Amino acid sequence: MNKVNINVTKQEKIDNRVNNTGRPVNKKSSRQIRLAKQALYNKLNNAFVSGKKFKINNDSAGEYVYVCGDKVNAHGYITSVVGGHVCNVSYIGRTKVTGYAFVLGKKVNVTINLKNVTFIK
Repeated sequence: MNKVNINVTKQEKIDNRVNNTGRPVNKKSSRQIRLAKQALYNKLNNAFVSGKKFKINNDSAGEYVYVCGDKVNAHGYITSVVGGHVCNVSYIGRTKVTGYAFVLGKKVNVTINLKNVTFIK
């Protein structure tokens, strides 16, 4: 007599019901607006730190890139796409990047607001 193996599988409905909380999300609530802002700021910061090209105030001539430093805790510097060194970066926050450059022997502070920066794809 031959043995026959029978596999029994349970059929389940796959319609994403487990992800439905039952309540609609109010996109205009202050919490959802705050979460959307946080997501935007995080996206801008990740794009800057990852080294994407960006323009400041939609300037047609200047494209810049952030280059990370060699050390773990060291900040990098900003260069133009043409290849010139623009400034050293001393602080990277959620929405603000501060740096400095030396012009004619004097230290000039540079502040970049990431909300005013447009990233190039």
